[in-house]
Amino acid sequence: MWTFLGAILALILGFVFYGKFIERFFGADDTKPTPAVQKADGVDFSPMPTWKVFTIQFLNIAGLGPIFGAILGAMYGPMAYLWIVLGCIFMGATHDYFSAMLSVRHGGASIPEIVGKYLGKGFQNFLRVFTLLLLIFVGVAFVSGPAGLLANLTGGGLSIWLYVIFAYYLIATLLPINKIIGKIYPLFGAALIIMAIAIAGAMLLGGISGSVHMPELSVASFANWHHHPTENILFPMMFIVISCGALSGFHSTQAPMMARTIKKESYGRYVFYGAMIAEGIVAIIWATAAMTFFGGAEGLNTTMQLDGHNPAWVVNEISVAWLGSVGAIFAIVGVIACPITTGDTAFRSARLTIADVFKFDQSSIKRRLIISVPLFAVGFVLSQLEFATIWKYLGLSNQILAVVVLWTGAMYLVKQNKLHWYSSLPAVFMTIVCASYLLVAPFKNGGLALDTQLGIMIGIVCGLLALLLFIVSARRVAVKAKVA
Repeated sequence: MWTFLGAILALILGFVFYGKFIERFFGADDTKPTPAVQKADGVDFSPMPTWKVFTIQFLNIAGLGPIFGAILGAMYGPMAYLWIVLGCIFMGATHDYFSAMLSVRHGGASIPEIVGKYLGKGFQNFLRVFTLLLLIFVGVAFVSGPAGLLANLTGGGLSIWLYVIFAYYLIATLLPINKIIGKIYPLFGAALIIMAIAIAGAMLLGGISGSVHMPELSVASFANWHHHPTENILFPMMFIVISCGALSGFHSTQAPMMARTIKKESYGRYVFYGAMIAEGIVAIIWATAAMTFFGGAEGLNTTMQLDGHNPAWVVNEISVAWLGSVGAIFAIVGVIACPITTGDTAFRSARLTIADVFKFDQSSIKRRLIISVPLFAVGFVLSQLEFATIWKYLGLSNQILAVVVLWTGAMYLVKQNKLHWYSSLPAVFMTIVCASYLLVAPFKNGGLALDTQLGIMIGIVCGLLALLLFIVSARRVAVKAKVA
């Protein structure tokens, strides 16, 4: 119980103190007009109340990520606590804040355009394609899962539900952001938060009464508890499995959408840094709940080996057991509605990314259709792939994007003549994680299955080389600035 409470407290304090430090270090300035005010068009650039922007941002970046990822991460044991807490405060929330505020400072630009400004055209062109593919895969992943669940619940055909959800996606993508997203999504965001609070409350009551035993982080728990440790290596694979709740590159694709709606720069800490901290709290709750409900990491691993037992099943079992019929309703909302709301904002971000690349005005619905129709046609074709195939490409690509964005933030700090370490050190760490994953993960998970020690050593070298190249580039930038 004390580990759980300590983790929640650490995340809150992280927002209060480190979040405020990052805001001041970035230099948030309310005298600068935000894109929502300066470029208001009533479609994508539209000022909204801060509480509403926060709940939408939270729902966009969360969905099922901090639930499913945390449950899968809990299979590695209590070590997941360290990654969620430290990763969220010093990496994830910083990553989200910088990507969003850089978009605010550059007229609401999409992340590839921002990366191009600070890391060059090569990175920009790479990220234009890479980000677009990631967004489409996210949208497809979050239509396939809910469609399958709805088909099972209703007895209807999978194709029918795919058509229904894609039709909704198209409508939500085309309409102004304050019509559907701005009115309905705050309710779903609130439901996700209420669900997590209810689970936490039930768990704490059980811990106090002694009916459940909550896991504690100790020296003995510093190990890999996964039932297949050779195929699921603690470092680096846990750091890829748990992305939402700790650090997720996907968040940087959503940040510009909300960067076009905040009224003042000072609201950025509450919306972007704050939403990530809230996601970290949700991740801690569900990681703890998964271990607690099944009698620790060992019990969770044993349960997950059974046929049909996946994170969605775990959510349903815990919700119904601890919250009764109300829990069943929240489980349905969480497992079906939340992925859909993440999927449609992914497609909306894809539309905006394409529009930014080609400088294609989106004020009229006809122009939005020109981009959206081909985009959804590609998405529908990809939705015919197996869900497991789609999901396999998301984890690593998600964190590779986070690496690029962190290096972008570091270069921004260099150009502002500020210490870059607050972004470059997380970038080095995640470069090591991603490089190591590519080398040591099993073939079925997209890796080369090399010897673990050798692969991690090469990964460390890759991270240090990336830092060296960055420092060389930073010095060149500094010299040019002095000459200018």
